Amino acid sequence: MTRTLDVRDLRVTFTQDGQETQAVRGVSFHIDKGETVALVGESGSGKSVTALSTVQLLGPAARVEGSVRYDDQEMVGAADKLLRKVRGNDISFIFQEPMTSLNPLHTLEKQLSESLALHQGIVGEAARARIISLLEQVGIHDPESRLGAYPHQLSGGQRQRVMIAMALANRPDLLIADEPTTALDVTIQAQILELLGEVQRAEGMSLLFITHDLGIVRRIADRVCVMKDGEIVEAGPTREIFANPQHPYTQMLLSAESTGTPEPVEPDAEEVARTDNLRIWFPIQKGLMKRTVGHVKAVNDATVSVRAGETVGIVGESGSGKTTLALAIMRLIQSKGAITYRGQDVRGWKTRELRRLRSDMQIVFQDPFGSLSPRMTCEQVIAEGLGVHGSPDGRPHRELVTEVMREVGLDPSTMHRYPHEFSGGQRQRIAIARAMVLRPRLVVLDEPTSALDMTVQVQIVDLLRELQRKYDLAYLFISHDLKVVRAMSHKVIVMKQGDVVEYGATEEIFEAPKTEYTRTLIAAAFDPVG
Repeated sequence: MTRTLDVRDLRVTFTQDGQETQAVRGVSFHIDKGETVALVGESGSGKSVTALSTVQLLGPAARVEGSVRYDDQEMVGAADKLLRKVRGNDISFIFQEPMTSLNPLHTLEKQLSESLALHQGIVGEAARARIISLLEQVGIHDPESRLGAYPHQLSGGQRQRVMIAMALANRPDLLIADEPTTALDVTIQAQILELLGEVQRAEGMSLLFITHDLGIVRRIADRVCVMKDGEIVEAGPTREIFANPQHPYTQMLLSAESTGTPEPVEPDAEEVARTDNLRIWFPIQKGLMKRTVGHVKAVNDATVSVRAGETVGIVGESGSGKTTLALAIMRLIQSKGAITYRGQDVRGWKTRELRRLRSDMQIVFQDPFGSLSPRMTCEQVIAEGLGVHGSPDGRPHRELVTEVMREVGLDPSTMHRYPHEFSGGQRQRIAIARAMVLRPRLVVLDEPTSALDMTVQVQIVDLLRELQRKYDLAYLFISHDLKVVRAMSHKVIVMKQGDVVEYGATEEIFEAPKTEYTRTLIAAAFDPVG
């Protein structure tokens, strides 16, 4: 069989401030034409560094040794001319964090057309038609109306689909997908995997798939390489690895899953937040006079309640209104309908009154790397809210930061480090610490585990449960991972295109869903083999 990529004894060493760190240690594997190979392992195991080494994308701080051969050409030490030809054209990437990979100053059309013009010479109307076709392929609704949109105007899942469209634009021989379904809901995830399979079959494309979702690996990969501490500790056909894992680390990965149910809510628990017939419509304005010609109906007549010690899960496809609903409850965007916080109607509150509310309501975002300032140390990030709202109990800020870092499982001696010096799981702990340091009553968790590998995901779920128990927190838990939602939530809201289609106790929703849409979501989440 024709071999697309052959990696032999790959070693990658980073040098910083005179100190060397060996990130990849003697890794060897190969990918045949049309084959899918999965790299799995925890954050910091060397998966992404290995992938970036294939076309020398690691920068001057990295020393790459060994051999990486693509199409019988050596990539290690290759001339820039050859690397430019291969990158993005023969070997394409889908990166893990779309918000940091897409240019915030360029529209979708401009970003996609650059790749088509550079590698294929397709410009003008032909490029526009190809872009619309690509966006349709990856599940972007009404793609023509999205061409002028900027990345911040899309949901996390929509941004990831744009990244996939960019990677497929030039019909590469090898697609390296680094957590490509991280931000996608389960139904779109199934569509994307099916799309990648179709492209593979039609084009004979090879796929290197990096993921923490072992359900996906079982579904799509021909072979699996398990990485730990920069080494491949186990490799083989997918079926064999899953049926009979030999290495203890592989066995641990396969057994990691968020399970259990949340502790019952006290019958007399205080209602922390409530909405009645909440509506969020965004005007569509056109023409020189910016006349309103219609509305984007983001949320329609949502009635929601969350009590102290309770978790309400919000599920639905990307763009269904999940995050918009949560932001409206926090009074971060305008809405119509009643919003009460601890019995007080907060709709008419102005900036000064809302400032008191802000310390009681906190949010943990989906992308920890994008939500943490790269110019601030861990201590500065966590203490930022204290500078605005003051200490909740009068203690010095550093003392509070030290305490909350210990609570979320971080070593306080690392508080001087910057976000890029932490793993993905550690960055999410920093984001949780930033929210918890103010001792809030309500916390919005917007996909808090989506970017994390399975073992870290279990740790974060356990941490959130412990914090809820300790401080009687109310959670709004937004997620496309229905297994985690089931483990975390007392109640579940199912949203579709702005409408609440189901709302009830978690077990009722999962055991006896009333709508076809909910049944489709559950089937996609709990049938990993497809």
